[in-house]
Amino acid sequence: MGWQTGERKPRCLVTGATGYIGGRLVPRLLDQGFSVRALVRTPEKLAAVPWRQSVQVARGDLNDAASLESAFDGIDVVYYLVHSMGSAKDFAAQERRAAENVVTAARRTGVHRIVYLSGLHPEDRALSTHLASRTAVGEILIDSGIETVVLQAGVVVGSGSASFEMIRHLTDRLPVMTTPKWVHNKIQPIAIRDVLPYLVEAATCPVPKSRAWDVGGPDVLEYGDMMQIYADVAGLHPRRILVLPVLTPRIAALWVGLVTPIPSGLARPLVESLHCDAVMHNHDIDTSIPPPAGGLTPYRRAVELALTRTSTEANAVGVDATGIDVAAGLLPNDPEWAGEVVYTDTRSRHIPVDSQRLWRAVETSARVHSGRVDIMEPGRVVKVRSDSRGLGELWVETTVTPEGTGSRYQQRTTFYPRGLPGRIYWIVARPIWAMRQRWRKPRRGQMWESQPTTGR
Repeated sequence: MGWQTGERKPRCLVTGATGYIGGRLVPRLLDQGFSVRALVRTPEKLAAVPWRQSVQVARGDLNDAASLESAFDGIDVVYYLVHSMGSAKDFAAQERRAAENVVTAARRTGVHRIVYLSGLHPEDRALSTHLASRTAVGEILIDSGIETVVLQAGVVVGSGSASFEMIRHLTDRLPVMTTPKWVHNKIQPIAIRDVLPYLVEAATCPVPKSRAWDVGGPDVLEYGDMMQIYADVAGLHPRRILVLPVLTPRIAALWVGLVTPIPSGLARPLVESLHCDAVMHNHDIDTSIPPPAGGLTPYRRAVELALTRTSTEANAVGVDATGIDVAAGLLPNDPEWAGEVVYTDTRSRHIPVDSQRLWRAVETSARVHSGRVDIMEPGRVVKVRSDSRGLGELWVETTVTPEGTGSRYQQRTTFYPRGLPGRIYWIVARPIWAMRQRWRKPRRGQMWESQPTTGR
């Protein structure tokens, strides 16, 4: 079985286009020449994405059967990328209804294939409610009579992935942490840059029958090892992990919600899913979708890509991101808790000095700085990078613009803290900087205008 309509690429419908996977899959499909329709409950959420004008947008809800038929009309391949992650009280029943609604609409409109992304799980033990629900959805789709490709992946590594963000935030914040015994369970993570090609190829690849295929990266690691590798890549000291067998999933989820920005309702299904190994049982997928020509991405490299991309996106103008996979970084629709913590402080001042003269002084000062210097706009913008004593990465962007008979001098500080000490450093240092500035007697016609500190 496979796509057999000649040269025409299949028309694809992506559910969950505002989510982590869907928002990154759509541009990949477009790049490969597919016609794409995005199914979303709130079309306004797509306003900021760069590919908005290149796709059709259909308003619909998988739990509202009546809204699906028109959205599915004329579609060849449906990507099922929606799951509740425990957002509803009885999310298992809700997900079952959604899967059944998709099957009904797909049958009525003549959909050729359904592609579903599920989770890796053992076959010989009880699953968490979350994993069991995702597995049940896959079974409903496979039993539908519609050609179905189910890809089962473990932890997806990339900024914005809920599983990866939990690793990031726990490791960043806690030099010493208490964890349940699942920290020793085996995980086979996969980089987002590898998940997406599998999904793209799943639209047309030949398959012998509808079934589930395992996908994963080249590394099998303990969950604790994944946190330690993250710490090493992020420039943090090795983390001390204390295993407490008495920690229940509920308590662990509440703890994650307390020390990280991830909501407890989302943390709980993530924590529960870690109670069993998540590794590939076979490599049957290679017979239908060969691995990338350069090989699958090792976990360490996947973390490097995620962190590098995050650093360049949040206001690091002038940092060369050539060769960095956009999928590894953040997108406009990613939740507020995604991504590394970033602190900013912006100050502006009128200087009664000609802008060219002021620029020469600013440029000279930047050149004697020991850090990296980037002239973003000659005569107007300069950016200096330094490492704050191992506590984080600091960028200071200075802008000079003519204003009246003088100039507007603006300084924007962006700080990427390294671990808990970096956060403490910013909390302590920023008020001191502000105090020193207030104590300075301004010259005539000079005044600082400060904007509040922000952080992510």
